[in-house]
Amino acid sequence: PWHMQRCARFHHSFPSTAIEQGADLAVQSTHKVLSSLTQSSMLHMARGLVDADKVSQCLQLLQSSSPSYLLLSSLDAARAQLSENSKSFDEPVAMALETKDQLMVIPGLSVLDLSCFASDFPAIDPLRVTLSASDLHLSGYEADDILEEHQIVSELVGTQAVTFAVNLGTSRQDVQKLVQCAKHLSDKYMSANESRFSKHNYVRSPLDKFSVKLSPREAFFTKKRRVCIEDSLGEICGELICPYPPGIPVLIPGEVVTQDSLSYLINVRDQGMTISGAADGELNSIMVCNL
Repeated sequence: PWHMQRCARFHHSFPSTAIEQGADLAVQSTHKVLSSLTQSSMLHMARGLVDADKVSQCLQLLQSSSPSYLLLSSLDAARAQLSENSKSFDEPVAMALETKDQLMVIPGLSVLDLSCFASDFPAIDPLRVTLSASDLHLSGYEADDILEEHQIVSELVGTQAVTFAVNLGTSRQDVQKLVQCAKHLSDKYMSANESRFSKHNYVRSPLDKFSVKLSPREAFFTKKRRVCIEDSLGEICGELICPYPPGIPVLIPGEVVTQDSLSYLINVRDQGMTISGAADGELNSIMVCNL
């Protein structure tokens, strides 16, 4: 995760930085975990590997000639905050690890850790707590809705899990409340769902079978009409439809709507997944090309 690159030099629990691992350039979204303002980030460059002047020329093509000094000063303030207190992340990391240990023993709940991966991962983000209630036959969206009723706000919701972020502003009271609400979730749904089968079919994104009739440019300039999503089978998609997470487009402009892609989109829509790119955020309809 990018935020691990931001924090790597400030706690021994984090892996070496992307630059230290051989990357030429590394983008850090400083605002996500540190204290800089939203939209502020940093671009780090390895010495001797990349032409600094070339990078500067590329940035000048993309950046405004009137930068926000509020954002720039907040980046400097975030840097100063960490440089003045080298132990800033000691407490957040300790709280996150303690919270994971407490959640792991709650019946019906599971927590993501290195043992969950088939391949050898060198490290896992210690400041992210990913919780699954699938053994309670609850999707990530259902679990998130229940926790939100108790003012527990997640960072990311998926079909099978909910991810929470621990950072410099997290208090011990915050993580204790998460554990208490997770226990309540377990107590309420363990007995209620003993005889209930999960109603969710976790289908994989249909990215292996696709057909393209128009280039994205051709599709962009082609006249379009709005159709009910259930009636879009065989039509040429006129917009980019991207469920999040994982943030990978299922349909792009010019691509034919197949049965696999249609079934997948209806499935994730009904589960409450966020859809970006589509004109209709509720995904009851989509834009298709007139041909």
